[in-house]
Amino acid sequence: MLILEGAQAGLSWSTILHKRAGYRRAFANFDPRKVARFDARRRGTLRRDPGIVRNRLKIEATVTNAAAFLAVQHEFGSFDRYLWAFVGGRPVLRRGRGRVPARTALSDSISRDLRKRGFRFVGSTIVYAYLQAVGVVNDHAPDCFLRPGRGLR
Repeated sequence: MLILEGAQAGLSWSTILHKRAGYRRAFANFDPRKVARFDARRRGTLRRDPGIVRNRLKIEATVTNAAAFLAVQHEFGSFDRYLWAFVGGRPVLRRGRGRVPARTALSDSISRDLRKRGFRFVGSTIVYAYLQAVGVVNDHAPDCFLRPGRGLR
């Protein structure tokens, strides 16, 4: 998911959604052990692959991030454990209505920590979108059926 959020930077989400299968194929079914070993030749092949965004920096970041991801897994036992530690293991529910922020103090903090650990293409806005996508942050309006406690009607 973090790969796709980084790839989306500067592009529409629909572009990335249409290329999701291409990303899965190109990046070894998102297996970080395999992606972290992509050599210069393999990265060059990816730059010619129309099934993904062929931005050299985004491709390089994906390989770098796979290695950093593995290091976080090793240190914390899982990337999940690392991420949820920032919120005490409980999803953050945004209060009230109005505009959903593009970033928050939480995403700023996680972005800084990820960059310190060697991740790239993990700015605060990308991290906030990621937190929303994986359920760490819930920005659904209080009357939305996807808000916890509301259920499908």
